[in-house]
Amino acid sequence: MSVEKLEPVAEDWQKALAIVAHPDDLEFGSAAAVARWTRQGKEVVYCLLTSGEAGIDGVAPDECGPLREAEQIESSRIVGVSAVEFLGQPDGTIEYGVALRRVLTAVIRRHQPEIVITNNFRDTWDGDVLLNQADHMNTGRATLDAVRDAANRWIFPDAGERWSGVRQVWASGSPNSRHAVDTTETFDVGVESLRAHKAYIEGLNWPDFDPAEFLEGISRTSGTRLGTKYAAPFEVFTP
Repeated sequence: MSVEKLEPVAEDWQKALAIVAHPDDLEFGSAAAVARWTRQGKEVVYCLLTSGEAGIDGVAPDECGPLREAEQIESSRIVGVSAVEFLGQPDGTIEYGVALRRVLTAVIRRHQPEIVITNNFRDTWDGDVLLNQADHMNTGRATLDAVRDAANRWIFPDAGERWSGVRQVWASGSPNSRHAVDTTETFDVGVESLRAHKAYIEGLNWPDFDPAEFLEGISRTSGTRLGTKYAAPFEVFTP
């Protein structure tokens, strides 16, 4: 059976804004792509809705949040990202709705990106049975809506001047991905950025988890479909 080929994403842009729910969300799939783009001289800004304070079972939220923020800042530095924002939304209980759309509209209008990156927000990771998490789904869906909201001067006029310059929204790791970017040269940087989430990975209690092995499994499959050694897959939306 033939494997459906992936098309390269556009790279004729200068600024991207990544909007995800938690520290580590970008590192589990698209950090190597970000490293490629920052090496090209592009600007990438990270916006995390939560501080991941509910993400480690053995660490109380008031201690866990600052710890995970610090790990994310270091992880971002590794791939060339210096601008990292935490929006203070509640980890584990992010709600899709008008309030979240307003928050994200303000972020998009303030940063004025050409490309917006988010995570897979489909019901599953594999298009079948591996269930996604509510925070991911609500964040991605609100991000899509906020891109349109940001371009409409009559929606959330208190959230800054309209911005209609977003060309596309890319959802990393979607089972419906039809596009990808070559991450062969920056794969190792992506692995290093995931390893920076040391406390979180240890807290998962996955004794046999190896960041390089995990990312290689995803990246090799996508690379084969793109015609490269490694690649990061994206579902592409045009507002």
